[in-house]
Amino acid sequence: MEYLKINVSKPLHYVSGGLFVTDEPWKHEKRTIDSYEMIIGVNEVLYIQQDGIQYNVKPGEVLILIPHISHSGCRICNKHVSFYWFHFLCPSLKVSDELDEDTIINIRTNPETSHIMNDIYFPKYASPIAIQRLNILANQLIDVDNSNYYTRMSMNYLLTSMLIELSEQTLSPHHASSDLSQDRDMNLNQILEWSRINAFEGISLSDVAEKFSYNKDYLSRFFKKKTGKTLQSYLHKLRITKAKDLLVGTRSPIKVISNRVGIEDEKYFMRLFKKYEKMTPTEYRKAYAKTHLNRK
Repeated sequence: MEYLKINVSKPLHYVSGGLFVTDEPWKHEKRTIDSYEMIIGVNEVLYIQQDGIQYNVKPGEVLILIPHISHSGCRICNKHVSFYWFHFLCPSLKVSDELDEDTIINIRTNPETSHIMNDIYFPKYASPIAIQRLNILANQLIDVDNSNYYTRMSMNYLLTSMLIELSEQTLSPHHASSDLSQDRDMNLNQILEWSRINAFEGISLSDVAEKFSYNKDYLSRFFKKKTGKTLQSYLHKLRITKAKDLLVGTRSPIKVISNRVGIEDEKYFMRLFKKYEKMTPTEYRKAYAKTHLNRK
């Protein structure tokens, strides 16, 4: 696997970005560009290749294309394929075939050095563990890009924040796998991951407890002790984060979005959203209305 290393002591240079959408079968054109491109899959699968390697970028996956190397579609994509795309310049970026895990562990466990680290690491092709966070940052970046700010530095900082978030999410498993202090009789990471994957199916604390064969009250206490939050609030946060993504990235009615994130009661969803975001779903949607869509 190829890893990228970037020095972020100064913000990267944002060039352009948007959300690509199409209503018909489509194939990426062949081209060579002079900037890096970050692609975030949103809907359907993007079939693309670069330097002889084919990638099937699924929703929730991230691919970084390298400048001055031709890339093109390797097959026709289904209609309704969509993805975020961001071009940026980064003279300090380096490509490596391996990751120095000792460095990553040191960054995470040594508070005296972590705050002065200027380098971030992430795979060239990745599956972040919380893609909604990246999607929200993507929407914010596109919104600012289309708001005619008097300085473009805001876009540079937002783009840099996206890559830092990508690094954090894709390197978390390395930290988790090296954490020898986790309880052997209950794998918290498995509970978090299963809950994340199934949150939008309307699961409850009881469902999670049943899945892992634990008493509901015991699981609740354990989860709060280990994470500092309740399992219910964790599920709520996952749903609200996904809802924010749908509010900006789609034109679906509030009721449809509520159902898609696993909350059947629309009024309850609206109360919950306002509790966490301090604004209604409609207000949130209006706040990020300036989104650049392209179809070519």
